[in-house]
Amino acid sequence: MSELGKALREAAQRLAAVSDTPRLDAELLMAHALGIERQALLLDPLRHHVPAGFAALVERRATHEPIAYILGYRDFWSVRIGVGPGVLIPRPDSETLIEAAADYFGAARPRRILDLGTGPGTLLYAALAEWPDATGLGVDASDIALGYAHKNALALGLDGRTELMPGDWSAGVDGAFDLILCNPPYIAETEPLMADVADHEPESALFAGADGLDDYRRIIPDLPRLLAPGGAAILEIGHTQRISVGELARAAGFVVTCRQDLGGRDRALLLTRD
Repeated sequence: MSELGKALREAAQRLAAVSDTPRLDAELLMAHALGIERQALLLDPLRHHVPAGFAALVERRATHEPIAYILGYRDFWSVRIGVGPGVLIPRPDSETLIEAAADYFGAARPRRILDLGTGPGTLLYAALAEWPDATGLGVDASDIALGYAHKNALALGLDGRTELMPGDWSAGVDGAFDLILCNPPYIAETEPLMADVADHEPESALFAGADGLDDYRRIIPDLPRLLAPGGAAILEIGHTQRISVGELARAAGFVVTCRQDLGGRDRALLLTRD
């Protein structure tokens, strides 16, 4: 076994207690330390030597620091989203919202997109990459998140089609949007979380009151005035919240369709008008 192969094996063993994907984490950290993509590492592992900084990265991960914070990014849909402490890390499950939007619009193209609670721009930039003619507005209450969103817009070449503003959900937002995306906090205050999340990601992006519904109660009633005719609002939900959030949406006059993530769990509600 090569020196690099041995280092990857030992790192994976070290991380097995803190990660569900220890080998993947080790490979990502090795590639990051080498300044290359993971694919390049896997294609030609014998070409590389173990860099001096690799062990320190492994130890950071061993303390439950999220892999995305160590790397400084998370790939999502077709875009790379820069992240760091103070912002919610993009999850693969959230791609369900973009898939639902693509299925809903089909050959049509949403022209104006609103992302409420945009964070580092995750959903907004995935949507803008999917529809090159669209423009988007991202709103967030966190200055840290908006800072990352600005940087990501520049890095992705989307700054010319993006407007970002500080705000309290849809307060102060005007206009009609063809597509409204939102991944609000939806975790109940007493729900336990893994250390990677609980000790590192911002509480304001995770928790929403005793039942996890506080922000839905504020967001959903204001969506009818913002949604253009023929448009759709798509909200991420916790996998047990289909009925409760769906009732809020129907009370606001929406037709509700639920979409499942790749694990078969309820993950997104698509809201439309009759």
